[in-house]
Amino acid sequence: MPARAVAGLLALGLMPALLAPAPAVAQDQPLWELGLGVGALQLPHYRGSDQTHDWLLPLPYAIYRGKIFRATREGARAVLLESERLDIDLSVAASAPVRSDGNRARQGMPELAATLELGPNINFRLAQGSNWKVDLRLPVHAVMSLERSPQGLGWTANPVINLDTRLAGWNLGLQAGPLFGSTQYHDHFYGVDAQFAQTGRSAYRAKSGFGGTRMTVGLSRRVGQGWLGAFVRADSVAGAAFEGSPLVRQSHNLAAGLAFSWVFFSSAQRVQVDD
Repeated sequence: MPARAVAGLLALGLMPALLAPAPAVAQDQPLWELGLGVGALQLPHYRGSDQTHDWLLPLPYAIYRGKIFRATREGARAVLLESERLDIDLSVAASAPVRSDGNRARQGMPELAATLELGPNINFRLAQGSNWKVDLRLPVHAVMSLERSPQGLGWTANPVINLDTRLAGWNLGLQAGPLFGSTQYHDHFYGVDAQFAQTGRSAYRAKSGFGGTRMTVGLSRRVGQGWLGAFVRADSVAGAAFEGSPLVRQSHNLAAGLAFSWVFFSSAQRVQVDD
């Protein structure tokens, strides 16, 4: 599979909490499940871009419900601390690369490298009912570029209020909050070196701080051996520290995805989980 497709699959698979399950009473579930499906995804080239990527990719379905390491529909994570109202884990996020010859705003500039983010995520339970819960999630990630000579890109933070509930047999998730980032992170996406300045694209150095807002709605359902999920995400860079960059072509973006997987294998060992 081409490297760009791999990066796209990474971005699809690591989007945190887009297709999160809703809370319920503890159930007896297999320790692990394996399956395969397909995912269709449309993403902006980057937040603030006026162009999009369209992906149609094979989608592995891998669930592992261990005490420390867990790979679920909420993402892959290593649980560092867990209690009734508070848990801390390691979370992962990613972005896909952008070829400059395929992006009007970046014509003549170097390719925008994919990124990988890793860091702690603090989850605090604010309220809970029989089939719903509201959490405050505080992920803080260190960021690096994915290229031949990887570069450190500082940090990101995306505190969100997250609601999970069940609705007519479907798992519904809603989360919203602001984004923040370091100078290096913002400059990776929005900086323009003097040598690449031209008419309509002045040199620009991004600053750290507020990076706009994001809201995501996710819907998923398990029926027998099949699993279906979808999401819509709205991004705004209005008021962001980098809003003045010539690479910002619009203030608002929409992203969406649809995925279907079939579970072929599951373990005989069972565990009690909230699923």
